[in-house]
Amino acid sequence: MAGRVEGKVALITGAARGQGRSHALRLAEEGADIIAVDLCAPVPGLQYSSATEEDLAETVRQVEALDRRIVARKADVRDRDAFKAVIDEGVGELGKLDIVVGNAGICIIAGWDEVTPEIWNETISTNLTGVFNTVQLTAPHLIAAGGGSIILTSSAAGLKGLPFLTPYVASKWGVNGLGKAFAAELAQHNIRVNTLHPTGVETAMGEMGEAFPPLLEKNPTLGGMMANMLPIQATQPRDQSNAVLFLASDEARYVTALSMTVDAGNTQY
Repeated sequence: MAGRVEGKVALITGAARGQGRSHALRLAEEGADIIAVDLCAPVPGLQYSSATEEDLAETVRQVEALDRRIVARKADVRDRDAFKAVIDEGVGELGKLDIVVGNAGICIIAGWDEVTPEIWNETISTNLTGVFNTVQLTAPHLIAAGGGSIILTSSAAGLKGLPFLTPYVASKWGVNGLGKAFAAELAQHNIRVNTLHPTGVETAMGEMGEAFPPLLEKNPTLGGMMANMLPIQATQPRDQSNAVLFLASDEARYVTALSMTVDAGNTQY
């Protein structure tokens, strides 16, 4: 089935690479034009490489190769004024907004007693406040368009208490709650809000995996919490993007307030 989001405009945060780029390409393949937003700058404390302007330019190249329009801008989802300006500019250029994918997020591995105030604040402000800003600043455009779909990236860690990820777990449970709260209030405007809960995904964030073994050596009984029910270590970004496409499309026109897992059964353990 082709053209499942034909003629629609989708805004995606964290779009320079990884899941964000994959979402942009999957939606573009099915007919959407794209507003791509990314910080494209180093984040303090990360245990993996940060996205760059060159990464965002590559997203632009790949979307344009699909013969779709794209507006790509650097912006921090925590900076409301700058983020709003980028949103408004993108909608002004492409004409409307139908789909929002709140995908920007970070993850820092640390034992509970090694989480600094800086790690906590960086994670919560990006993963939770940034998602709140994303919905609050884009919803007026969706209302103006007569409705739409908002998909917020949570995590398996937004449904279970994975260890060594205290700030990340708190933020992703918060995203799950935000999704349900916004779904309730925005339903009257024909706006659907759902959350996506991946297990591990093969992206740059996977570079930090080496931080887990020393922590598990100290607390080996927790290793099983990381396991997937299906015999895979991690999913591919496109596996998550297929779920985003479904939730964005009219096939999911009556799906809202859903916590959708693409987690290979991880949250069942």
